[in-house]
Amino acid sequence: VDHQKADWVSIHERICQLLIPIRTSLPFLLSEKERKHGSEQLVKRQKYIIDLAYSTAQEFVLDGKHQEAIPAALHALRFSTDVYGSNSVRLVPAYLLLAEASTGVGRLPEASKYLSQAQWIVLRTPDCSVAVQYKLHRSLGLFCAAEGNFEQALYHLANDIYLTSSTFGLKSIEASGGYFHMANVFFRQNKMDVANSLYAEV
Repeated sequence: VDHQKADWVSIHERICQLLIPIRTSLPFLLSEKERKHGSEQLVKRQKYIIDLAYSTAQEFVLDGKHQEAIPAALHALRFSTDVYGSNSVRLVPAYLLLAEASTGVGRLPEASKYLSQAQWIVLRTPDCSVAVQYKLHRSLGLFCAAEGNFEQALYHLANDIYLTSSTFGLKSIEASGGYFHMANVFFRQNKMDVANSLYAEV
């Protein structure tokens, strides 16, 4: 019952009415044109739910409500899988959000599983965008920091900063996030000089 309540509070209340036409099958006796139109409408609705569920989960994570974010992120992943397939790079943002939310509630094994899925998809996508790659490295860095594996965290955050600064510029807002998280890792290692110099880059 608790997980149903969490699902309702998180996302289900917002998408409940949207699920009805998605879960209702089309009548069999439709013409080819009507079936095609019905399929297009179904995909359009599913994409809307993906965006709504993802943005809702993101809001919860930004507000520090990691537990509430998980059901919404799971819906985003489920519908993304339905629309794009299980190996699509379009699933990576939902996996990263699930990893962050799971880390936030202390479920590190689950977070690791989601990050592994995201990493596998990125590795199998040769033309993967820099935006997806840097977000993956940032998520891996934050996860490693949460585990206390600071050297591995710094490795991933360095890759994050390299990708963002070479694509968007050294002083870009995208790169500043990587500097900030790297500074936090050095701060946790009591390397204040390095941490302060990185905080100055933000």
